[in-house]
Amino acid sequence: MMVKTADNQPHGALLTQGGTKSLEQVNGTIAVPTTGSFWRRLFAFSGPGALIAVGYMGPGNWVTSVQGGASYHYLLLSVVLISALIGMLLQFMAGKLGLVTQEDLAQATAKRTNRPIRYFLWFITELALIATDIAEVVGGAIALSLLFGWPLILTVTMTAFDVILLLGLMKFNFRKIEALVMTLILTILFVCIYLVILSKPSLAGVAQGLVPQQQAVATTAGHGLVSPLMLTAGIIGATVTPHNLYLHSSIVQTRQIDCSDKEAVGDAIKWMAWDSNLQLFLAFIVNALLLIVGAALFYGHANELASFKEMYLALQNRQIAGAIASPILSTLFAFALLASGQNSTITGTLAGEIIMEGFLHFKIPMWVRRLVTRGIALVPVILITIFYAGNEHQLDALITGTQVFLSVVLPFSMAPLIYFTSSKKVMGSFVNHHWLTILAWLCFAVLSAINLWLVGQQMTLWF
Repeated sequence: MMVKTADNQPHGALLTQGGTKSLEQVNGTIAVPTTGSFWRRLFAFSGPGALIAVGYMGPGNWVTSVQGGASYHYLLLSVVLISALIGMLLQFMAGKLGLVTQEDLAQATAKRTNRPIRYFLWFITELALIATDIAEVVGGAIALSLLFGWPLILTVTMTAFDVILLLGLMKFNFRKIEALVMTLILTILFVCIYLVILSKPSLAGVAQGLVPQQQAVATTAGHGLVSPLMLTAGIIGATVTPHNLYLHSSIVQTRQIDCSDKEAVGDAIKWMAWDSNLQLFLAFIVNALLLIVGAALFYGHANELASFKEMYLALQNRQIAGAIASPILSTLFAFALLASGQNSTITGTLAGEIIMEGFLHFKIPMWVRRLVTRGIALVPVILITIFYAGNEHQLDALITGTQVFLSVVLPFSMAPLIYFTSSKKVMGSFVNHHWLTILAWLCFAVLSAINLWLVGQQMTLWF
């Protein structure tokens, strides 16, 4: 049975101009069973959620989460939780858009907007991708520098371009990319769990921190280098990154689905939701653990943790980390940071390809497209690394700034996503329920209000 949208187009037939599929080299390459046990079917659909979860636990999260704990104890745990819930909501809508329309968010936006708006949204999204790369590439590069003592400019170059080799795995099987990413995620999780166990946090403090507290900000202000509102925006920006919405709407299409069958599409949406929410819950655990480590080990020492290098050294310093301080602990921290940065650059490169092809309809060889996409993001990363060479404080402060910027530009990706998935003309019978649409626009409004407040504060400082 063909499922008709409001404009009489069947689901699965809504391809972009010229009929180009999103990430066409891997689109529809993974077979999934239509019957079998719950776990067998979940495993077949699992993978896209892992690649999405990577963006929720990148180096930017490490800076904002550890700084949040060191500055305001367990207070901002509630922000981490709310950010994760917003992420689950948006990623569900992004995945659903990709499965129902067989378009990624960039393609859907380009198809339904005029040229000036399309180019403006592409430009904003490209800036967001650059901001993401600044945090992820530099974070991974700092980890390499800490582990091996190599110059930072060398490690930035290594971290940036080895992702092209890793993405070559897609030539053989996209599942290899998913397996690699999942292995690195588990590495990060185990290191974070180990750090938390050693730090012996206050369970009562953790439980209290998960509940939003209105008055606590005033009583804790002054303990850190960054204001609570700035860290709140940074945590949201580090957690719900714009490129993840474009990425998810594309990679869910790697599964072979009969898009003309309404029941098959609905089934795929269900398994996509399971995969996405489970993986994002895992990402929430990692971010919460990072904040808990910051609160349990470094509370009161936020001024001494202005860079990754200082966090690394603090884990060896008994005056800061207490009796558990050791070189092994700091090495584990740097290794997990490296895994985080490498993971994020893999997904960032994929997202860059999706964004450029979807918005601009570039028709160039895959390897050239990857070099162009990566190059756009890497040039400012390398220039900034050279400019701030030898000054880790400024470099890490810049990473925090990029996460705040991501929070500011997130609404530009949220608005089209919410609009399209709430449109019966686009989604047909899979349109969002009214309560889901209201909740999504409420999140959009709150985030926009926080951003306007931040921009207003910054303008006041400037003028």
